[in-house]
Amino acid sequence: MSIIGQQRIAIIGAGHVGATAGYALMLRALCREIVLIDSDPTLAAAEAADLSDANALARPARIWAGTYEDAAGAQIAVLTAGAATHGTESRLSVVSRSAAIVISCVDELMAAGFAGILLIAANPVDLMTILALRRSRLAANRVIGTGSLLDSARLQQTLAARLGVAPGSIDGVVLGEHGDSEVAAFSTVRVGGLALDRFCATDEGRERLLIATAVREAGYRIVQGKGYTSFGIATAIVRICEVILRDEHAVLPVSTLLTGQYGITDVCLSLPCVLGSGGVERVLSPDLSAEEIKGLLASATTLRAALAAAQQPMDR
Repeated sequence: MSIIGQQRIAIIGAGHVGATAGYALMLRALCREIVLIDSDPTLAAAEAADLSDANALARPARIWAGTYEDAAGAQIAVLTAGAATHGTESRLSVVSRSAAIVISCVDELMAAGFAGILLIAANPVDLMTILALRRSRLAANRVIGTGSLLDSARLQQTLAARLGVAPGSIDGVVLGEHGDSEVAAFSTVRVGGLALDRFCATDEGRERLLIATAVREAGYRIVQGKGYTSFGIATAIVRICEVILRDEHAVLPVSTLLTGQYGITDVCLSLPCVLGSGGVERVLSPDLSAEEIKGLLASATTLRAALAAAQQPMDR
């Protein structure tokens, strides 16, 4: 399916994630216009200039440092601005700092007249997604968090290495929070159409615990080594943008407002969602084990508690 017209993506936050996402979007040739916005205009201008130099050797696109007025005309606004974690610092630990940044960005974006799809990639992403939803007053299907898409890719990658197959041969998702309470849903894993326990005989409890731990801690290991993550999350951002712009109706595990799935309401977390040009078209509820459902409910409780704690200073 071809992409028609001068489709524009705005990236709010020109740091490591924002700049890398811009680069990946340019190489993927998803849109003809990419505008970078940052509280530091000099940084945004430098990154845009660097990207434009690379674009001379890629497919034509207009890349520039702009304003929220430029973002208002975008089909998708990607919000990467937020507080960074350091070392083993949890994503939830930066919620208050990120909230102030995200609220400020969303307020400026909406004041400029934005009416597209808002994609949140700032951590802790599930909480920033619900804050952006409430602040923007956009329809819930139009505010999406990158959620556990990257975690699910890490699960596939980790399983592939252990099973000796290509990552693309594995289906399976991580659900719930993009963080320490995430749920590696092994009941959803299929290898060539076979359930995991049919594909190979393993010490199910021990092996699955090791895999889930490796997936959950992958981001921390990267941050400890290089100070931040960028390539993985940038690629997840590009994949979500691609599905939306191409109206693919693909199923991806992203963070969205739950409305009763597994009895969970009023919180954003990741479940498999059908995505298209209008954003989230349908939220799916996979057949999970009792233990996985328990973990998902616990993840929702963790997020609600963190949201309530973060809102107390803002309500004063």
